[in-house]
Amino acid sequence: MITPTILHKMRKKNGLSQGFIAEKLGISRPSYVALEKGERELTLSQAEKLADVFDMSFERLICGDNKEVKVSLEEGKKPIRRFDTPHRRHSSGHEKKKEAEMRVSVPAEKVEKFKESLLYILGKVGGKPNVGMTVLYKLLYFIDFDYYEKYEEQLIGALYIKNHYGPTPVAFAKIVSQMEKEGAIEQVKSKYFEHEQTKYLPHKRADVSEFSAREIKHIDEVLERLSDKTATELSNLSHKDIPWIVAEEGRAINYESVFYRTEETSVRKYDENAV
Repeated sequence: MITPTILHKMRKKNGLSQGFIAEKLGISRPSYVALEKGERELTLSQAEKLADVFDMSFERLICGDNKEVKVSLEEGKKPIRRFDTPHRRHSSGHEKKKEAEMRVSVPAEKVEKFKESLLYILGKVGGKPNVGMTVLYKLLYFIDFDYYEKYEEQLIGALYIKNHYGPTPVAFAKIVSQMEKEGAIEQVKSKYFEHEQTKYLPHKRADVSEFSAREIKHIDEVLERLSDKTATELSNLSHKDIPWIVAEEGRAINYESVFYRTEETSVRKYDENAV
């Protein structure tokens, strides 16, 4: 999500008081001050309200004030994801306006696999008190990147960007919103120790018919290894992962970087004798 520093700068840029923002978020001023100090983390609903206050898209908010990620969920079956990034553009005229934009078009089959993966994860570990939105972000990340390191193939193949709290799946908000409208999941608010938490309750079982036995086994292994960790522990672990380290702030995390992981985060047994 948006970093405390950027939150402070955006509030100042818009000439808004801490009390005004706190009122819009439905929290006390001290609670808002804690957000700006990084002592509390924004919930999904608070981030959506902030996007309205600052008159910007939710996707832009999670990347900071100077970068735009536009996510669209395709209806047709298109087996590729397209990116329009600044290095593909010239720096004059209309292109200059687009320099801070990244457009992400997610094919229908990727959306469906994301949905079923999320339902499967929620069915397995969603009831654990630590598993809120931030933990889900990290579980999805490690499921995807660990699978790619082990098998050199994508499982969900979601796009993740680097931000202050670790890898963020950029299509998460739109896909979850769609799932809520479909009645597949329900968003609830809870407390985990002193932190506010956004949790999701599944209202249907995952359809894993399109998953291979290897994919299911892999997801189960990642959940067994990581699902009891707190959001802070998982964020710290992701910050030690080479793909996150080498990515630019607010930009896509490259799957190919998994092959440069250190022993701490690597999950593949490499042949030391291989040339």
